Amino acid sequence: MPAGRYHFDPGMEMQHDTSPHEVEVGGRNCRAQTASAVLCYSRLLFFQIYPSFQRFDCKVFLSDALRYMGGAPERVMIDNTHVVVLRGTGADMVAVPEMEAFAERFGFRFVAHERGDANRSARVERPFSFIENNFLAGRRFTSWEDLNQQARAWCDRINATYKKHLRAVPRELFAIERQHLKPLPAWIPEVYRLHQRTVDVEGYVSVHTIRYSVPVSWIGRRVEVRETKDKIEIELDARNIVRHARAWGPDPQRITLPEHKPPRGQGVKRGDPHPEEQAILQAVPEIAAYIAELKQKGRKVIALALRQLLRLLKEYPREPFIAAVREAALYGMYDLDRLERMILRRVARDYFLLKDSDPDD
Repeated sequence: MPAGRYHFDPGMEMQHDTSPHEVEVGGRNCRAQTASAVLCYSRLLFFQIYPSFQRFDCKVFLSDALRYMGGAPERVMIDNTHVVVLRGTGADMVAVPEMEAFAERFGFRFVAHERGDANRSARVERPFSFIENNFLAGRRFTSWEDLNQQARAWCDRINATYKKHLRAVPRELFAIERQHLKPLPAWIPEVYRLHQRTVDVEGYVSVHTIRYSVPVSWIGRRVEVRETKDKIEIELDARNIVRHARAWGPDPQRITLPEHKPPRGQGVKRGDPHPEEQAILQAVPEIAAYIAELKQKGRKVIALALRQLLRLLKEYPREPFIAAVREAALYGMYDLDRLERMILRRVARDYFLLKDSDPDD
């Protein structure tokens, strides 16, 4: 069958796709994902390279691409990737609600080409070979930030170069196409991803194999991590937030802020009681022996175990709590999940029994 051609008016379509490439970053060869976007009329090219490419990275990339182009087209053509597609292919494609909402914010819609219709995405497929054999050939990068800064500068140069097959310069055609792009929102919210973490025993929070430091007083505490393109924000509460510059994998790293390094000889003393232990002993000193055994024989991290025990003390009546702890100590049982079930049985038996009503009443 003869190959067909597709005609695109200015501002009608942008094509987006990804392709794996080998890059040398920080002296090490890495398998990375090149994300590319091309305006179909002017052939204006923008690409970035990431260690991995998930839905969060897709939103980051498309936000940067639309900023680079100064506007949004009517539609963005994709292949049938699970990053955007919830179900279906081609004309029957249904986008993930998260990505559909993202597209609505910028005023475009996602469309997918039919399976096997390679010509439909040729505008974005063709530059991948050019990127590999021109931009990446012989280049070494000190970091992922350095790589993507060079990629952006390379796009600026290539987009200002005359193309024989177009008989024009993409930047000159873009001057026409930009008038047909939809204006970007006055405010573009920063793309972020939330994680729930527990601070480990060394005072670090792990995100994608990278460990970020927090104050040692947060050890064992539950925190919320907000990941953006450039930052990692770790929040204990509204008044306690730690900010790190985001590090890029894939190699494991440990990043420590200077203020999180205790002076020599003033580190956390392991013999000092945890604040949860102090609170429990002040409320119920009679279970001190059980706490000592729990710290020795419990299977959980001590800080987490004490936090759970303190929660049980606060949530349940005092008498069933103490009785269950005494029974657990008698049998040498230090599983706090089982301890909670023992407390619940006592609460149900002692507090929720209904008296038999008098038939004469």
